[in-house]
Amino acid sequence: MCLGPYRDIIAPESTGRVSSGRRALSCYDQITRSGPQFAHRSGTVEDHLTITARIIDGKAVAAKVRTEVAEGVESFTRQHGFAPGLTVVLVGDDAPSATYVRGKEKASNEVGIDGRVIYLPEDSTQDQVFETVHALNADESVHGILVQMPLPSQIDSDAITASISPEKDVDGLHPLNLGYLMSGRPRFVPATPLGIQRILMEEGVDLNGAEVAICGRGALIGRPLSVLLSQRGAGGNATVTLCHTGTANLAEVTRRADVLVAAMGSAGLITGEMIKPGAVVIDAGTSRVDDPTRKRGYRLSGDVAFEEAVEVASAITPVPGGVGPLTIAMLLQNGLKAAKLAVGTVR
Repeated sequence: MCLGPYRDIIAPESTGRVSSGRRALSCYDQITRSGPQFAHRSGTVEDHLTITARIIDGKAVAAKVRTEVAEGVESFTRQHGFAPGLTVVLVGDDAPSATYVRGKEKASNEVGIDGRVIYLPEDSTQDQVFETVHALNADESVHGILVQMPLPSQIDSDAITASISPEKDVDGLHPLNLGYLMSGRPRFVPATPLGIQRILMEEGVDLNGAEVAICGRGALIGRPLSVLLSQRGAGGNATVTLCHTGTANLAEVTRRADVLVAAMGSAGLITGEMIKPGAVVIDAGTSRVDDPTRKRGYRLSGDVAFEEAVEVASAITPVPGGVGPLTIAMLLQNGLKAAKLAVGTVR
């Protein structure tokens, strides 16, 4: 399956290395059919052919989405006389969550959304969180609600998610919204899967009939993404395999994939040998890896062994700077959509 702009075949006179500034090989079939100098054996390319992947700039894609949202918010506010409202509820003092929530608030306000944060103490009861959510459900100035995860252990996260009004569930995790997604009529799609799809579309990757392997069946990324990419329409119609801890011979599955998505939270698990030459690799995993050479004492690592992968893939998202920036950007898009839903301009 040849993937959109990744159709260029290295010319016979080429040295075999593709710079990150040009489009790389699109699929394994092109490599094996493009001449004897690209002969292969045992499913690997000869050593004299090295692919250097194009590094996908997630920040640039996110900036484009934010510009679109800002324009949409400006139009909405001008037409209706009020801005979309997005409120995040943070329970407890988890440092990474607090940082992430501040980022959401800042990003919301930058695009013209009325972004607010409600802080609840660590020892809040489930009833207290319910009361907060119910008040936001009834507040007509709040169009989107997000309860930051993880929640303290005394609180049932699923019950809290289900208590959010489906029309305000910008996280896309309410059972009704997941049902809409499964039925092929998505209303709110979880932000990270939506961001991954947007990256692939911006890169011009043609998913129609492509083989996609998603490693990780989590409710936030893997499962909704598998549904999203297999649906009819732009950015979909792929043949998707959802891999997990019970998948036998994982490497055999990943080596067939034209698009490989890693979302397991296991640093460096996907090695270069597990990637089909010319595949597009989306790394949605983020782990902290101890690194005494860094000022913070750690570095962020994705699920893909990046230095190995860039020699095999045609394009790849880095960690950080790949999928991460799209998560907040697509949340803002969902926030605008929630406001439109409230005034009846979308269904």
